[in-house]
Amino acid sequence: MKRLVTAVLAAAILAVPAAEAAPLKKAAPAKRAPAKTDWVHTVVATPEGGMRMGNPAAKVKLIEYGARTCPTCAAFAINGAPLLVKTYVATGQVSFEFRDYPVHGAIDLAPILLGHCVPSRAFFPLLDAMMANQRALIGRPGEIPQAKQDELQKQPPNAVAAYLGKFYGYTDFVVKAGLPQARANACLADRKALDAIVARTAAANKTYTIAGTPTFIVNGVVADKVLDWAGLEPVLRAAGAK
Repeated sequence: MKRLVTAVLAAAILAVPAAEAAPLKKAAPAKRAPAKTDWVHTVVATPEGGMRMGNPAAKVKLIEYGARTCPTCAAFAINGAPLLVKTYVATGQVSFEFRDYPVHGAIDLAPILLGHCVPSRAFFPLLDAMMANQRALIGRPGEIPQAKQDELQKQPPNAVAAYLGKFYGYTDFVVKAGLPQARANACLADRKALDAIVARTAAANKTYTIAGTPTFIVNGVVADKVLDWAGLEPVLRAAGAK
């Protein structure tokens, strides 16, 4: 289409008598509105071990220390996070970083290891899926036999994580979601990744004295006694979100 328009314009100019022809002025280039950044899909890993969604220069920086086995965290993920993302993250006002915190100890290790076993673009969708299915996973009937519990006491942490990931269904869950079984097994066996969880948990306790999950940090300050969207949104607005 562009070549056809150019040819038609050239023919029209050539058809004008020489005496009537006037020098052409270059048309000013049309101003285009700047492309809108898709902040929701702007996801990067942070040095602290979290994953951040949104505008890195956002006026309001929100961090959630959460656990994938925590019912209150799941309630926020289902009822609060969609509003947070739609209203504040998508508009570039708030960045949202999720940092895994193993509030229930060994049970949390497999979900964390598997949750970080995917590309950045899949981190939050998998997190949301784990939260939405939390009751079916962690609330499964039955208990680990006592003999197996005694055996696990003698096993290295990664072996414990692998067993619990299978027992509670997290491993099968991520494999059904598309993660290759071999990749899932490798992530569960990654000792460096497990050591990093321990180190990051200690750093979180030292910096913010995490008392439970979820714990929300807004611009570096703990949002005291805030556990849900109703409590969090006023804090975000007070910090400058509109």
